[in-house]
Amino acid sequence: MSTTKKEYKRVTVKSLVDMKKNGEKISMLTAYDYSMAKIVDAANVDVILVGDSASNVMAGHETTLPITLDQMIYHASSVIRAVNRALVVVDIPFGSYQSDPKEALRSAIRIMKESGAHAVKVEGGQEIKESVKRILNAGIPVMGHLGLTPQSIYKFGTYTVRAKEEEEAHKLIEDAKLLEKMGCFAIVLEKIPAKLAKEVAESVSIPIIGIGAGNGVDGQVLVIHDLLGITQEFNPRFLRRYLNLYEEMGNAISKYVDDVKTRDFPSDEEQY
Repeated sequence: MSTTKKEYKRVTVKSLVDMKKNGEKISMLTAYDYSMAKIVDAANVDVILVGDSASNVMAGHETTLPITLDQMIYHASSVIRAVNRALVVVDIPFGSYQSDPKEALRSAIRIMKESGAHAVKVEGGQEIKESVKRILNAGIPVMGHLGLTPQSIYKFGTYTVRAKEEEEAHKLIEDAKLLEKMGCFAIVLEKIPAKLAKEVAESVSIPIIGIGAGNGVDGQVLVIHDLLGITQEFNPRFLRRYLNLYEEMGNAISKYVDDVKTRDFPSDEEQY
């Protein structure tokens, strides 16, 4: 298997499949606004996810459930305006696709038309099969999401590792194969045993992107606020913080306050 890294001026769903074939790992991060998306895109991240995690990190909700379709479209529109290279995938929020395939299609069409996004993401397997089918039949690329599915948090009752038992692990593998067969271009696996995630990645031809799913998958995704250390209260085993921006930003802002109070800012050079 080749590990030669190809340069992509614009990442597409086909690019991701090619990356898997060539043994190149896929990088994926969240973004929710223009300024952050511009930085992420310029750093050559392959996929930008406009996640419903905006409900947590942008709006302060405890779960992803409260965010609305209109709010997701707003965030996605802001991100799209900043991006030149990355593939932009948008979560369809809770309550906008699960029970009614026609509503699922309407939601996906609104996201694509009103934000300019490149693809949508949904959580679940067999139970949302008809909704996924409707969206795919309309020509809209779909990324799946299995394992820990945050939109079902009240069903699970906890954010602990999923699919540790044989029955749930078997269902996850079958759901992954189903999503591939239906035409999904990739699947996110969240918080499942690394051995199982590797097995899934090897059993399907589409990319498997992990978050808390070990290194045997085809790529990784993190929430940008977690990676940068803006959030402090979230400390799962899988999270690697590359900065502590909470502290650095706090220090910078405190220095600004001190400079204003002591009349050090603005200086003579900073006035007109």
